Amino acid sequence: MKKVTAIFDIGKTNKKFFLFDADYQEVYREYTTFDTIVDEDGHPTEDLKSLQDWLKNVFDRILKSEKYNITAINFSTYGASLVHLDEQGEVVTPLYNYTKPLDKKVIDSFFEKYGPEEKIAVTTGSSNDGMLNSGMQLYWLKHTKPAVFKKIKYSLHLPQYISYIFTGIPISEYTSIGCHSSLWDFSKKDYHDWVYAEEFHKILPPIVSTETSINLNYNGKRIKIGVGIHDSSAALLPYVRSIKKKFILVSTGTWSIALNPFSEKLLTKEDIDKNCINYMRINGKPVKSARLFLGNEYTLQVKEMAEFFGVSEDYHKSVKFNNDTYFEIVKDMDPIFKWKGFTTKQMPKKTNIHYDNFEHAYHHLMTELVLLQVESIKIAAGDEPIEKLYIDGGFSDNDVYIKLLSHYLRNMELRTTDSSLGSALGAAIAISDSKLNSKFLKKNYSLKKHVPFIIK
Repeated sequence: MKKVTAIFDIGKTNKKFFLFDADYQEVYREYTTFDTIVDEDGHPTEDLKSLQDWLKNVFDRILKSEKYNITAINFSTYGASLVHLDEQGEVVTPLYNYTKPLDKKVIDSFFEKYGPEEKIAVTTGSSNDGMLNSGMQLYWLKHTKPAVFKKIKYSLHLPQYISYIFTGIPISEYTSIGCHSSLWDFSKKDYHDWVYAEEFHKILPPIVSTETSINLNYNGKRIKIGVGIHDSSAALLPYVRSIKKKFILVSTGTWSIALNPFSEKLLTKEDIDKNCINYMRINGKPVKSARLFLGNEYTLQVKEMAEFFGVSEDYHKSVKFNNDTYFEIVKDMDPIFKWKGFTTKQMPKKTNIHYDNFEHAYHHLMTELVLLQVESIKIAAGDEPIEKLYIDGGFSDNDVYIKLLSHYLRNMELRTTDSSLGSALGAAIAISDSKLNSKFLKKNYSLKKHVPFIIK
């Protein structure tokens, strides 16, 4: 029987289960999705019961397999989500969705008590994002549903709740606490004073290192069970463990997040104003992170461009970088796109495409978006001299994006990686004792180096 590590990687849409061998090669995978249910206010939310049943069923089935010998299991999930348990370990409330709108009165009352907002943001590394701050979820629950709140014995972040399903042991760990939760004071390296004032420390279980594992007999088998990890921190872990020099990792998708795990300084007011927040490494150190709603904007703009030029919605996928096209459009380039998901000072009042073909308009769009991406990377770097840049996620195989990025950041060594397993692999590494070497990314992540194009 092959010795394997089992990982549950729980995304908002896809729920995934993986088995990795000792060399972190995937040997088995299984996916599922669930329909959302609604909370008491009719807002869509995770079907926690279906998720729990699936976790148990999959794991019990694989344990009985004659092919694999599971020696360890860990869990990676999305953040900003809390599961509240009563004295009997029963779930007290729905898993409130971080997209649920939060009453402005609740937010205002919080900042009246503990503000000013700017100071809270700087010390906790969290902008004011309503339910996307898990600390605000607790505050909202206590002050709008006091009878429900009184029943809570423990509040667990989602990765730790999934670990709890298997161990029955309630715990907290750094990566979930430090992910824009407004709970953590990065200057004190402890919960913020407001958390103690509200007595939330009494329902937040003891904090352990993310690398902690619990050895348990599970259905007659001795298994090492991890405490779970927040998915963004998990995706960063293989890079931190295998690269010796300082780097920025840009994780691209709906959001493009530039992660700097080497920043020693607290965030400033300017950082917060530029959409910077902190994530946390598994050892409690901050990760300065600059967010850009890049993938979302890209999707909306290329859809509109496809209609404008009368081409198929997928046409943009076939466009490759063209030197001549690029040099033609940058001669007298002014912004022509009005952004839909954010605003910038330079953007026009409405989109004004003056090209007669899709390729030119696309190169113009990508140049504008990449210049915003460059700015975001520079914000994450701050005044750190960082020479290495890694791009993973959806844009890592967008030829125009990569060529332009390597052109505008010629002082950085740009490499792309290709791993749809990012957070799952990170969760496997978090509970492993093995050391990673510099060849790890090449072997497991299809690491590619990119050289800037020659300037005419």
